[in-house]
Amino acid sequence: MSWREWFTRKRTPLLHIADDSGSGPVVILIHGIASSSVTFSELVPRLVDKHRCISIDLLGFGESTAPETATFTIEEHVESVRATIASLALRAPFELVGHSMGSLIAARYAAMYPGKVSKLVLVSPPIYVAPTEIGDPMQRATMSAYLRAYEFLRGNKGFTTRTAAMLSRMSPIKNVLEVSERNWNAFVLSLQNSIESQTAVSDIASVRVPVEVVYGTLDPFVMTGGLRIVEQLRHVTVHRVDANDHLVRKRLAKAVAKAIG
Repeated sequence: MSWREWFTRKRTPLLHIADDSGSGPVVILIHGIASSSVTFSELVPRLVDKHRCISIDLLGFGESTAPETATFTIEEHVESVRATIASLALRAPFELVGHSMGSLIAARYAAMYPGKVSKLVLVSPPIYVAPTEIGDPMQRATMSAYLRAYEFLRGNKGFTTRTAAMLSRMSPIKNVLEVSERNWNAFVLSLQNSIESQTAVSDIASVRVPVEVVYGTLDPFVMTGGLRIVEQLRHVTVHRVDANDHLVRKRLAKAVAKAIG
């Protein structure tokens, strides 16, 4: 390890562990952007009879803090997750579950630390590729529209925070969405540096353990073009859940619990 890597690891903040309950094989849960471990409120009760469930708040979200200098790249998110998991001193490989942006972080972690993970479960993964890499004109136009929309959200703070507050009030899962003054920097930079700029396809391809992908057919953030690439990989199994959107509602939670095993 170089002195730079050593220094980086020494100053990496540990993330907030929001829940550590149940007993049995370990399942670690990583939520997505603008959210917290509340994401898994429907899932954890389905697992704790047979698993030890550990829910982590990502850097800058939930009750986790972040250095003022954080740029919220996928590398920074993964490093903070790595440090937090290392602090748990787990003795056996664990199942790693990521939702939304958390699935991108989980995929990178599993690719970097193959001996740590026994199974990777990606829930509602926003797997995006550059529009120029998409052959289908409709899919290419859709991907371009997503990127323009994300750029608009990053550039219009008032609109974005007001819309997020409205959607949060309407959500069946309380406090599942937050974009506010408190986490604005984490939101904007994570969106730009971990979602818009991503290497999810190559990360998933390099993972050495079984990968389960679970998503709702009504999820507006899932790009079928990216999923079609991933589902061709031999170690990937895709589960589609009818009539579910991006949230881990009861129906999606049931499917995820089944994928975890």
